[in-house]
Amino acid sequence: MTQTRELGSPSRRRMLASTGGVVALAGLGGMNRATAAGAQATAAAPAAKPLPEYAKWKNADALIVHSANTIETKRGAFGSSVITPSEHLFVRNNIAPPSLDIVKDPDAWTLEVAGVARPRSFTVAELKTMGLAALPMVLQCSGNGRAWFPSKPSGTQWTVGAAGCVIFTGVPVKAVLEAVGGMSEGMVYMTSTGGEDMPAGLDPKDVMVERSVPVSALEDAILAWELNGQPLSLAHGGPLRIVVPGYTGVNSVKYIKRLAFTKEQSPAKIQQTGYRLAPVGAKGESTQASIWEMPPKSWINTPSDPAQPVKAGRVVISGVAMGGMTAAKTIEVSINGGKDWQPAQFVGPDLGRYAWREFALAVQLEPGTYQLASRSTNAAGESQPEERMENNRGYLNNSWRDHMVTIKVA
Repeated sequence: MTQTRELGSPSRRRMLASTGGVVALAGLGGMNRATAAGAQATAAAPAAKPLPEYAKWKNADALIVHSANTIETKRGAFGSSVITPSEHLFVRNNIAPPSLDIVKDPDAWTLEVAGVARPRSFTVAELKTMGLAALPMVLQCSGNGRAWFPSKPSGTQWTVGAAGCVIFTGVPVKAVLEAVGGMSEGMVYMTSTGGEDMPAGLDPKDVMVERSVPVSALEDAILAWELNGQPLSLAHGGPLRIVVPGYTGVNSVKYIKRLAFTKEQSPAKIQQTGYRLAPVGAKGESTQASIWEMPPKSWINTPSDPAQPVKAGRVVISGVAMGGMTAAKTIEVSINGGKDWQPAQFVGPDLGRYAWREFALAVQLEPGTYQLASRSTNAAGESQPEERMENNRGYLNNSWRDHMVTIKVA
């Protein structure tokens, strides 16, 4: 069996971050909150691309359509209520989604479970009788922040908008595993296979969406049929999606049709050479670290548009902070490009270790130009680094300097 390092392992993460209290926001009443309406407004091209048919229900004004399979949330559209509205949530598909017909009768969708004591298939209707869990979590594309890599990696040039904090609802994978007598002996990975239609004339291994993660990831994983209180749409993996909290979005496979516990990682290209931590200029190889766990990260959403001057005086700087595999514990803000830092406050509900936290800091700003940065530290003591971790495909960018914004105060 090929041994592949887990990128998010404690020893690995310590190489990526330096070490750096949930408190209520107090004393900010009556202060002028800098407008977020213009954030990233200039990012949309004059002739904006239309939403694809399967995502027509989304709010086009809140999104940047890069392609039919890549749709980004504008920085100013996250809001400040912790949960990202479904109509504002980004979309990322590795290949074209299946027909909308598959969500007409979601309860009839079938999932095969293999690599267990009693292999069998379940309909979504049957899964709904086996347990229920609601999972607040950050859903984030592996390439979120790719636009700032100087090597210009191929792929969608995401800034911050390939992420959101949502609530998935479904059945715990542990409950399903118990119903089939547990996994077979010696299994190392949990492997999920998507239900997209395979293009004719191609080797399925070259295009199929099938991802393997360590079996330890099943602890909090669920098979979800609902997002933010609504049936899971085709745009987000309906009728059924596996959700692996703390891991990048590609590991939460959409339209899941098969869940297998395996001794080896999937032979699919997306697993063997795709989503690997390859050096700049090199191709992905199965011996390189797989893109699994997310590191701590944060960014400022308001104010964030250099084209929209902020009125001098009291200003509230706000944004979001995540901890990755553990909760975001502290958040700091700098108004001078990282020369000095001061603690900000978490605001709003704490939805658990996998969700992000809203943060805010009230400051007095005189006329001038300011570089605003934020830096999150998680419960394991891991902080955002100043510099990105260079790699060939622009994965896992959590550099606080890259995410910094420049504003003008007048």
